[in-house]
This record gives sequence, C-alpha cells and structure tokens, in this order.
Amino acid sequence: MKIVTLRDPSAPVEAQFVPDAGMIGVSLTDAGVQLLGQRRGLDAYVSDGKTMGIPLLYPWANRLSDTTYTVGGETVTLAPNTFRTDPNGLPIHGMLAGYPRWRVVAQSDNELTAEVDFGADPNLLASFPFPHLLALTVRLSERTLTVRAAVTPTADKAVPLCYGFHPYLQLPGAPRSEWIIGTPPLRHLKLDEQGLPTGESASQPAITEPLGDKTFDDGYDQVPDGEVFTLSGGDRRIEVRFDQGYPAAQIFAPPGEDVVCFEPMAAPTDSLRRGGYRLAQPGDSDIAQFSIRV
Repeated sequence: MKIVTLRDPSAPVEAQFVPDAGMIGVSLTDAGVQLLGQRRGLDAYVSDGKTMGIPLLYPWANRLSDTTYTVGGETVTLAPNTFRTDPNGLPIHGMLAGYPRWRVVAQSDNELTAEVDFGADPNLLASFPFPHLLALTVRLSERTLTVRAAVTPTADKAVPLCYGFHPYLQLPGAPRSEWIIGTPPLRHLKLDEQGLPTGESASQPAITEPLGDKTFDDGYDQVPDGEVFTLSGGDRRIEVRFDQGYPAAQIFAPPGEDVVCFEPMAAPTDSLRRGGYRLAQPGDSDIAQFSIRV
C-alpha cells in the first residue's frame, strides 16, 4: 500500500493518506508529534475494519437499526459480506473500510484527490444501488487539513447522503484528564442501549470543560455550517470545523483510550432507514467539507 505524504508549505505540519486502503488518513503531525490516534493501526483497519486515524464511513456513518432500508419507494437489503457489524450485530460504518479501488486523479506536494466509481462495482451496488462518483480531495495549508467530499450521481437516480468521517484526535504530552473539549450549542439526541436515536432530543448550550474521566458516545444534529469543535491541552489546540454539509455530529471519547472524536456526519445515525437526509440529485454534485486546524 502506497502512503501519500502531504506537506504544509508554510508550517512543519504533515498528513498521510492511503488511497489503496479506503483513502484513510493515517497520520497528522505537527513538528513530528502525532495528533491522530493510531489504535490498532492500518493493518487492523484493512483486515478487520478497526478504525483509526481519519476513516471515511460510507455510505452510512455509525450504525443502522436493521439490514434493510427504503429510498424513493425502493427497498434495499444489504448483501452479505459487504458490511461489518457492531457488538449488537447492527451494520456499522458503511462498506468502504479498507476499500482498495480508489483511483488517484490529482496529486501535488500538499493536495491529493482520489475517487471511487460506485456504478462500476457490482458488490457496492448490491447494498447501495445508487450509481455515483465519490471524490475526496484533501489539502494541507496554513496548519489546516481540509477534507472535501463530492458525490455526483452517474445515473438518473438521486443518491442518499448519510456518510461521515471519524477523526481520532489525541494530545501527546498532556494527560487525558486535563484535555479541554469545546463544542458549539447543539441539539443532543437521546440514544438507546444500542446507540440508536430514540426520537427524543434536548438543546445543549456551548460547552468548554475538562474531559476528566468522562466518556462520550453521543449524537447531535442541527449543526450549522462553520461551527467549530475544539480539543486543547498543554500547549496544543486542535479545531475541527464543520465547514459545510455536515449538519450532524457524534462525539466519541471511549473509556481507556486517550482519543477524542468530533465526527462530521451528513445525517444523524440510522437516517438511511429513518429518513431526514439530503439527496445528491442527477445532473448535480453535492459538496461537503470539514477541516482540522492544528
């Protein structure tokens, strides 16, 4: 697998992506200090879908409540062996973990674009029968990694947008208990014991607080474009900006791990089954973008 290294022309910041392994981001360093959680590493991601770094969750983020869904009157059943499951047996994080058939279409010292043609892969279409081109452009400049996704239908059929990303952030040199997390005002979605939205929600004010011994696996929606989530500690600060197209979020800070995730999502958990997502329309491209500033 070829690892592509991007270098910021104005700062000692580097990022690495692996197109042959699902276009995953495996590294983001500032003066050599690793700011992405490595967890079990790239090999476990490719072999078992165990997430690390900045994985793409596509075509749905988080979990689904069942293996069937209906879009525009068409009911789809997920094909066996095209997805992985969570401990409760629910389909989780889509179908592109470690996917090898990304094609690099542009590359420079600080920018990379790769794409997947869903319509050209019968295995993908079996579980998500919406032909389209998915293109990711990642750019590193002015201490900011920008990730831009474009979904372009390639048939006379709209494409539901329920995907997301799962950046694992860490702050080496500062104890987890002293990390400070910051969020904008959000609507908190109540989840059941399987991590699925119950339909209940509550407004949550902006917060800036120590992580301490808290854990998170919480869903949110009604996130306006441009909102910023922050993680700071020691002499470092990381900002995750939901630039456009990500009105939902998941905050994940598991017990026993020194990582925090602010996950940009095109729609809340289980939206592919419940509805409430936007569509990429034939003849158009849907663009979504988030960025990480270090």
